[in-house]
Amino acid sequence: MRSFNFSKYDPNENSKNRFDKLLDLFMQLLTHTSGDFNEAMQWLNELDKQYELTDDDYGIGDFLEELREKGYIDDNPQTGDIKITPKTEQGIRKRSLEEIFGKLKKTKQGNHNTFKPGHGDEINPETRPFQFGDTMEQIDFTASIRNAQINHGIDSFRMHEDDLEIRETDFKSQTSTVLMIDISHSMILYGEDRITPAKKVAMALSELIQTKYPKDTLDIVVFGNDAWTIEVKDLPYLQVGPYHTNTVAGLELAMDILRRRRNPNKQIFMITDGKPTCLKIGKKYYKNSFGVDRKILNRCLSLATQCKKLKIPVTTFMIASDPYLQRFVQEFTETNNGKAFFASLDKLGAFIFKDFENGKRKTVY
Repeated sequence: MRSFNFSKYDPNENSKNRFDKLLDLFMQLLTHTSGDFNEAMQWLNELDKQYELTDDDYGIGDFLEELREKGYIDDNPQTGDIKITPKTEQGIRKRSLEEIFGKLKKTKQGNHNTFKPGHGDEINPETRPFQFGDTMEQIDFTASIRNAQINHGIDSFRMHEDDLEIRETDFKSQTSTVLMIDISHSMILYGEDRITPAKKVAMALSELIQTKYPKDTLDIVVFGNDAWTIEVKDLPYLQVGPYHTNTVAGLELAMDILRRRRNPNKQIFMITDGKPTCLKIGKKYYKNSFGVDRKILNRCLSLATQCKKLKIPVTTFMIASDPYLQRFVQEFTETNNGKAFFASLDKLGAFIFKDFENGKRKTVY
């Protein structure tokens, strides 16, 4: 007989201690300050002054000492400067992953996914009757024994072919992904911080791949006047520069990276807030910030066609709503036969993660 034990509700029983609460806030501040420890601490002190985050028993000084003891910060013995450690960098990525996944609603409304069964590496909760050709590894013995007892009784145990149930598995494909992040000056213009959500998505995506899909690869390309790769550990420190938007350079570098990857499935995710405004011709930069320049656009469309021939879909996440920018994205997407999302900043992570997870499922015959 099932019993229940009732006790007085304590709202603080499962709550985080003061260090963990301050640590969550500190990690958020580090993301916004691009990993600048001193600036993050200044903000934390200001918030403490305004909202009384600490008290006489536990102050900011105690929090700093605990950060040292637990390996989140380290002192430079020569200069005396304090810097964050790899443990903190990983903590920021984990919190970004939790933050973005926490916003995803568990609903199928609006989705049109088809889950085809097959021999794979992830167990599917669905079962089906045994068919000729199924292997022993696919048999759900618990369900099959239950069927045999129901069908033939428990006095003389017998199991027939009709009693067997098969547990389906879904195949998760190996994928090489390049995430392109626009770091042009417009990512912080007009009073809107667009680079921080982009960084959070990149950190969360990298943490997801490293923990759940270790055979996948993720390369991060940032593009302004030029394009270059950055390491996952460098993401918290990523800043916007006084750059134009050289989308061509970013696409060329992403394609070059994916050509060297051996995974059969390849894709590019591009987060940008504006039109391409820059092109490097030889050693000189061709720039035009006024409208969509046909010379730059044609080069972008040419690369979109090349990606299509190489079977590299480009999914563009446009965090801007200007109609003429949307027309550019639509033309680029149609040329590549890829996908485009016009995402608000608070929905950016949900769009990218749903698209990434949906792409992991492949039909296996």
